[in-house]
Amino acid sequence: MFKHILLATDGSGASEHAAKLAVDMARMHGAKLTALYVVDPYPYLGIGETNPMGFQAYMAAAQEHAAQAHAKVTELCSQSGTPVDLQSRVVENVTASVGIVQTAKDDNADLIVVGSHGRSGIARLMLGSVAAKVVAESPVPVLVAR
Repeated sequence: MFKHILLATDGSGASEHAAKLAVDMARMHGAKLTALYVVDPYPYLGIGETNPMGFQAYMAAAQEHAAQAHAKVTELCSQSGTPVDLQSRVVENVTASVGIVQTAKDDNADLIVVGSHGRSGIARLMLGSVAAKVVAESPVPVLVAR
């Protein structure tokens, strides 16, 4: 039924549960699995000359978090059972929901799996959850894992 599953992961507990579901579904359907980590845009705007050290530190930390989140998914894929065709991706400079939906379109994913909540914290209260935005904007089915 599913040929390409896109897993949105941020390393949180909710996304780990989503990862388990996505890996199991990929095994069941013989589907390709893409683990996606979206790096939020650099949060500081400067006037005049910008200090590149802050941006570099931000990006280094984001890449480390992405690597940790992807390592958890890789570990799930390598556990017992049928091997899973896994690709890991990092998308930068877009909001999480936009990055997830656009990657699903670009990669022709036919299912998105996302945790019900993750790193959004207080922004979730003000802006709405990433999962809700993905559900509203996605052209393909979305499985929200609680």
